[in-house]
Amino acid sequence: MSTAMPDLKLLRIFASVVRHQGFAAAQQELNLSTSAISTYMSQLEAQVGLTLCHRGRGGFRLTSKGELYYQETLRLLGELESFERYSASLKGELRGTLNLGVLDSTVSDPALPLAEVIGAYSQEHAAVHLHLSVMSPYDLQLGVLDNRLDLAIGAFSTRMNGLVYQPLYREQHWLYCSERHPLFNERRIPAELITQQRMVGRGYWSQAELARHGFKHSAATVESMEAQLILVLSGAYIGYLPEHYAQAWVEQKRLRVLLPATFGYQAPFSMILRRGRAKEPLILTFRDLLRAQLNLR
Repeated sequence: MSTAMPDLKLLRIFASVVRHQGFAAAQQELNLSTSAISTYMSQLEAQVGLTLCHRGRGGFRLTSKGELYYQETLRLLGELESFERYSASLKGELRGTLNLGVLDSTVSDPALPLAEVIGAYSQEHAAVHLHLSVMSPYDLQLGVLDNRLDLAIGAFSTRMNGLVYQPLYREQHWLYCSERHPLFNERRIPAELITQQRMVGRGYWSQAELARHGFKHSAATVESMEAQLILVLSGAYIGYLPEHYAQAWVEQKRLRVLLPATFGYQAPFSMILRRGRAKEPLILTFRDLLRAQLNLR
């Protein structure tokens, strides 16, 4: 096996291919054809003397040694980016890419002025390239943990070791039905009747989490608030939605809150960082701007 340091370009292509789980899916990010990506991957495997992945009719998958090599690649690329940021900070300027993740459907939440924070950050640090991703709570945590994301904002019912969770605010959720649902025009609805309705659950909820919200099982599953809203508006299901996200449909009399004293809950939002990265300049400046906007110490 060659002991020479592989070309960094090849390592970045490798990381992108694994992140997207295939050559075709990585095309847009890399701006390369699948044949070019295949050529570069073959060059990397030749340099390191290992078969890193299998690709073909059976789909893309890493070999056991490829998985180990991928984890080390992430560590190396993360350290290189940190060094680039440190070098820029010595000159009094911020450069590089800030990878930010956020839970979906937060744009209508007045408690999270993310657009204002990003605007201020971009104005102060124009040389920083911002990459914003919308993900599920689980993927946000995993992204921060493996350094694909520098920081993320969301509500996390379960927590992962190696991350720091900094509380931000609480998001109000209510249980809703639409005007197409049989309960919409009922005046007094017992809780027992509501729990018998077909309910939309979230893919990242455990059975225990579902039970905490008053239901033993769900009749449909979604991975985003937009998908949940669509199913609730169909009239075939009831489901939980953030108050700010549902408000426009409530005002149009297309949604109704069901028994708020019994079924409402608040989701605690946090900003998460990988442990040990809080003092990196790109992360620190964004975190401080966000906390200042929310009037947090």
